Amino acid sequence: MYSVELYARVRRACHVEGLSEREAARLFGIDRKTVSKILKHSVPPGYRRSKPPARPKLDPFIPIIDQILEADRALPKKQRHTAQRIFERLRDEYGFSGGITIVTDYIREKKRRTREVFVPLSHPPGHAQVDFGEALGEIGGVQRKLHYFAMAFPHSDAFFIKAYPAETTEAFCDGHVSAFAFFGGVPLSILYDNTTLAVAKILGDGTRKRTRTFSELQSHYLFEDRFGRPCKGNDKGNVEGVIGFGRRNFLVPMPRFENFEALNASLEEQCLKRQDAVLRGHSETIGERLLRDLDALMVLPPAPYDACEKMSTRATSISMVRYRGNDYSVPVAYAHHEVQVRGYVGEVVIGAGTEVIARHRRSYEKADMVFDPLHFLPLLEQKIGALDQAAPLQGWELPEAFATLRRLLEARMGKAGKREYVQVLRLFETFEMDHVHGAVRQALDLGAIGYDAIKHLVLCRVERRPPRLDLDCYPYLPRARVETTRPSSYLSLMSGTAA
Repeated sequence: MYSVELYARVRRACHVEGLSEREAARLFGIDRKTVSKILKHSVPPGYRRSKPPARPKLDPFIPIIDQILEADRALPKKQRHTAQRIFERLRDEYGFSGGITIVTDYIREKKRRTREVFVPLSHPPGHAQVDFGEALGEIGGVQRKLHYFAMAFPHSDAFFIKAYPAETTEAFCDGHVSAFAFFGGVPLSILYDNTTLAVAKILGDGTRKRTRTFSELQSHYLFEDRFGRPCKGNDKGNVEGVIGFGRRNFLVPMPRFENFEALNASLEEQCLKRQDAVLRGHSETIGERLLRDLDALMVLPPAPYDACEKMSTRATSISMVRYRGNDYSVPVAYAHHEVQVRGYVGEVVIGAGTEVIARHRRSYEKADMVFDPLHFLPLLEQKIGALDQAAPLQGWELPEAFATLRRLLEARMGKAGKREYVQVLRLFETFEMDHVHGAVRQALDLGAIGYDAIKHLVLCRVERRPPRLDLDCYPYLPRARVETTRPSSYLSLMSGTAA
């Protein structure tokens, strides 16, 4: 290939100095055809093929390779043919005699030509994208998987992240409620992937049948929903980038917090701090561009959405209600009854009609049984023989005074003492722990070992009055002996001498 300098000299000789192509060819020692070519191009155009190179060994097998690559598109990526595997099949099954290099080069070029190309998009203010990500973290000293909700605004690149124990319907709803409160408004539209938390079914014409909970959430906040194409994460590329950014920058090294509340407070602080950043291609900070997003948001409704999953079920014969694989207790009076369950991120609330009958911490274990001992005390009072083996009472940590009370009651009254002990425990249905515990300790000090005495002492504590216990009912109480006053005693006091 001739140099650019030669091109300049030949072109100047012909175009400026007036030499003919024949004279220029003789002067510079090159062919006349080369001179003609130089006069057509200001710089060397490079080598250009007039037709594709011939591949006599590979060409007969190209339809087979194309067929294999087309069939692979329906398979998972990890189960598709590699270039090495295609070469081996061509050699072993079809008698290919060429080398692996020409096969690899063809496959590389074929994939490059069929690779998807994207159109740069502009994002108007007020529109958001939502997704979930995963990372490992240590909560309360236990390493576990964190599922974090992310809402991003592509116009400003501002985002909100909140972590949950699991990617559930209630976490999905709570994430929206928390994000709306964080930004102080509701986006005009939100773009999702086709998560089953929002989409119950994709119909034949491409429309989505939404889940009941998602429809309730949308009706409450009135935002427009949009969905990406199935398996096309690039349709919501902004929030996909936020998921990766949050994992790399907020969750590395692995976060260690006492509870999710502390973790989420840290995540929210970092989301706010990032709004001071100026990204490549922008002259304004994220926070300054976020102002345009906030101006476009819809106003929040007067009350937030009740972010929970609702379901109806029936309590079992052992007064338990199953929700997401775990069992939660209800008062024994509601065994075999229809109940309504509301599952929140942190608690499970069970109701019957308009009344809330039970509240429990939310368990994310498998086949867990969550008891409230108070639910079973009325039944244990009737079936006192089950007291020692009652599972709801196992692990119920009561002050030592209660164990002492039970031992004394059983020593004095036998089986009836067990029943009175359960009656004492039932005082927790009405009174606070401090009042009942204080009454039990006072009863032990006085020797008034019995349910009636303890209940009387509890009421006296609540009403702030001194107790009046009947000595005939509690013979162990210390008696005060008061003698009849004699007239001589008064006379001795008046005279100043002791009697």
